[in-house]
Order: sequence, then structure tokens, then C-alpha cells
Amino acid sequence: MNLEWYLVLSALLFAIGIIGVMVRRNPVVILLCLELMLSAGALALLTFSRMLGNQDGQVFVLIVLVVAAAEVVVGLGLVVAMFRRRLPLDVDEMKELKG
Repeated sequence: MNLEWYLVLSALLFAIGIIGVMVRRNPVVILLCLELMLSAGALALLTFSRMLGNQDGQVFVLIVLVVAAAEVVVGLGLVVAMFRRRLPLDVDEMKELKG
């Protein structure tokens, strides 16, 4: 398979993620769209790594995966805490994150 198709797929996934972040109001869906954007970036890094013939892109992909895992842990922790306190789970209604 041609490597340019991977870049096209990466751009498409990133665009879907951006649209999801901008349109949706549920914080869980926004987290999923951010994960989609990070995965698209990882796919692009792997493609460039393959094109250039070096292994540096794979190291960056590992870093992106660690950042994505940390983002999910913190984001889902905030969502669960807000759900337990019966705060609204609408991004437009979230004004501050005070306890």
C-alpha cells in the first residue's frame, strides 16, 4: 500500500476529531475526539518514520500514546467527579472547576 494513503487517512481522522471537539458538548465525546486526533498524529508520525527510514517516529508515537493515556485518566477522573457531584456534564455550562 502506498504511504501517502496513510497520510490521507491520518488527515481525515484528525479532521473528524477537530469537528467532534468543536461540535459536541459532552465531555466524554470530546475526550474520544481528542484521542482520535492523537491517534491520527501517531499514524502520521509512523508514516513519516517509514518514509524516511529511521526509527525516531516510533519513539514519538510512544510518547503520544503516554500523553493520550494520561489525558484519558485525568479527563475521565474529572467527568466522574462531576457526575458524582451532580454537576452538569455540558461543556457550555462548565464555568469553573471549583470543589
